Amino acid sequence: QVQLVESGGGLVQAGGSLRLSCEASGSIFSINGMGWYRQAPGKQREMVADITGGGSTFYADSVKGRFTISRDNSKNTVNLQMNSLKPEDTAVYYCNAQIRVSLWRQVDSWGQGTQVTVSS
Repeated sequence: QVQLVESGGGLVQAGGSLRLSCEASGSIFSINGMGWYRQAPGKQREMVADITGGGSTFYADSVKGRFTISRDNSKNTVNLQMNSLKPEDTAVYYCNAQIRVSLWRQVDSWGQGTQVTVSS
């Protein structure tokens, strides 16, 4: 079994910053891609940022230049630094990781979500 646990959400004023963290634990052989998704009320879940095992990063157009994703492979963690936050960034943010639990099996794991609220 593997588990992703997020932390760092909260309430912030527009223009402020928050840092989300996510730690993977359990029977981990290796971790490939890791990323952050978000879901606002009444909307579909969308990709925010993604980082490959090799460190290549991808961002949604709406967050480019404001958010930075990073990972620490030694700690099985992925972080999302969010700057210049806007009210439209308000959502539940979910951590995602493709975790190889053996040489032959990979699982797509999700965290429980953490609320980010940006007030205007």
